[in-house]
Amino acid sequence: MNAPPGAHGELRAPLLQGLWEHVRSGQEEILLSPYLSASFAFLTHILLCSPFLALDVLGGFCLRVRSWRIAAGSGPPPSPRRWLDCFWRVLCGYATTILPATALVHALRSPALPALAPSCWRLFTEVFASLLLFDTVFFICHVAMHRVPWLYRNTHQLHHRHHTPFALAAQDSGSLELLTLLLLSLGSACAVGCHPLSEAAFHLINTWLAVEDHCGYELPWALHRLLPCVGGAPHHQVHHKVLSVNFAPYFVHWDVLFGTYRAPGRHSRPQ
Repeated sequence: MNAPPGAHGELRAPLLQGLWEHVRSGQEEILLSPYLSASFAFLTHILLCSPFLALDVLGGFCLRVRSWRIAAGSGPPPSPRRWLDCFWRVLCGYATTILPATALVHALRSPALPALAPSCWRLFTEVFASLLLFDTVFFICHVAMHRVPWLYRNTHQLHHRHHTPFALAAQDSGSLELLTLLLLSLGSACAVGCHPLSEAAFHLINTWLAVEDHCGYELPWALHRLLPCVGGAPHHQVHHKVLSVNFAPYFVHWDVLFGTYRAPGRHSRPQ
């Protein structure tokens, strides 16, 4: 049996409503903590990177795993030392930039939590709309960061120290770029009017897509193999090799429309 209709008349999904009530029950103090967003984002990023760390370790002696690495100039898997160095930079970025910024945003937002969960359809549309909006605005900002020399030197060049990206490097950027990405993701969810549960799902999927984009593997089960509209790791690795193409983070339609799409396997010399 479905729960009562919400404000817009859609039927509540019992599973989502039960999940939302369980999350809210006796835990509102945690949910409203100014430190939750940054902690959740950092731990999510690390956990989603963990399988790729395991693949990089296995790639040292397993031919099957090495065969999944993107071949064009990818080289050997990153060493544990490279992972550790990147981990400390990402941790520092979260501590000095993401945590203060999310605490400030939290102080400016309404602390009230809705009693009702979103319907399944509302959750899907809000998450999908947020991903499309984020992808669009990031494409514009990313092109600007590459085309304007001052912006590239002062925001994006640090991220491109990784000519061959790996999962943890998805958020290995300077403070200004980290702040820009944070505002883009929060702004996308806010512009769409996401329910808190939809916003959490959006941030989770957004993080996973960024990790997968940078993982350096052409996995048999990767999302871009199922959805041609998604570029995936091969698409983004071309961007790290050829800086003037493949600016969109997840989908390929903007690169196709503006003539900046480069299919994987068609590398030229880095620019």
